[in-house]
Amino acid sequence: MKLGVFTPLFANLSFDEMIEKVSSAGLDAVEIGTGGYPGNNHCDIDKLLESEEARDKYLKKLEDKGITISAFSCHCNPISPNIEEAKAGDELIRKTIRLASLMNVGVINTFSGTAGEGENATKPNWPVTPWPTEYSDIKTWQWENRLIPYWKEVGNIAKEHGIKIAIELHGGFLCHTPYTILKLREETSDAIGVNLDPSHLWWQGIDPVGAIKILGKAGAIYHFHAKDTYMDQDNINMYGVTDMQPYGQVQTRAWTFRSVGCGHSMKEWSDIISALQTFGYDHVISIEHEDPIMSIDEGFNRAVTNLKSILIKEKPVDMWWA
Repeated sequence: MKLGVFTPLFANLSFDEMIEKVSSAGLDAVEIGTGGYPGNNHCDIDKLLESEEARDKYLKKLEDKGITISAFSCHCNPISPNIEEAKAGDELIRKTIRLASLMNVGVINTFSGTAGEGENATKPNWPVTPWPTEYSDIKTWQWENRLIPYWKEVGNIAKEHGIKIAIELHGGFLCHTPYTILKLREETSDAIGVNLDPSHLWWQGIDPVGAIKILGKAGAIYHFHAKDTYMDQDNINMYGVTDMQPYGQVQTRAWTFRSVGCGHSMKEWSDIISALQTFGYDHVISIEHEDPIMSIDEGFNRAVTNLKSILIKEKPVDMWWA
């Protein structure tokens, strides 16, 4: 495995400054946003699509520092009931697939998206309970009329380009659990897999190691985000895990994103890395820092230090002892 970082964290730095920052931290890879929610501070996607020279120059700067691109990330909502939002998301995903193919980046990261409750909806609707039965009807309509048709088409495009689509399991989107992503994969294409981020699993009550076993056996883990979550049981008792308070309300929130090792023990993180190794993941561990009580540098450096202490970088050897 290699250690990398999701670079929107360094949106205030130029591309060259970002590379120097990553290199000086001893990292091996970067995950670059092409637009959508992550922004495109370090990637002018239209310029790179148009110019082979620009692509070569871009990659050369990374290669000179021994850095690879783990994924291009275009997190968005391509099935939004807002027509303009859906159109923009769809165009971005298609462009990102093309760019990844041209630059030999094997993975793009995004969200599954969330549709509305029907043809005339104007806002996304995320049903999470089967009763009253209207919610089940909404979920069925979304999957049959928006989610499956969209990803069947885009999955085929990705497959034609030799690209894997890593969908991040995130609350608020239709694919947010191992079951939902495996169902989508079964209904569409094996080009569809997971960008596994344990921070979004913990607050749902899902054990990341258990999720890795499920998804790893299916060969569906295409990328990994290293981000932690602190669960505050006293606040959970008040607000529940579907807490709608803004992320900045740290004192009262039921759960809060943290830097690696600040929400769960390093033993638990070591178990996660070991499970990834056991079930065949040999790509990048990409740090995503969204810790509200740490600065960018402190949270980033904490994650780097902690992950370097547990990362498995070499392939296992023959069992000489058995």
